[in-house]
Amino acid sequence: MLRELTLGERNLTELASPFDMSFPAASKHVRVLEEADLVRRRVEGRSHVCTINAEPLKNVSDWTNGFRRFWEERFEALDNYLEELQKKERRDDA
Repeated sequence: MLRELTLGERNLTELASPFDMSFPAASKHVRVLEEADLVRRRVEGRSHVCTINAEPLKNVSDWTNGFRRFWEERFEALDNYLEELQKKERRDDA
């Protein structure tokens, strides 16, 4: 649902259709996303129109990027270590 909302506003029927779910089920899903502050919903007549609130996702992305850099550095160090072991192994075999 969030991916669909990145393309623009959608009503609940549009959000539910790719998932073959009922309006009440879609409404429950959207309610959970609203509680997480990821989606905003407004009612226009009988239609419930949803928009994404990307700010919390940006916060999560910023937080996880720190871990990504940490692990990239660790994997690079491991790669360098393994290359050194392979070079040593080749020298010892020669």
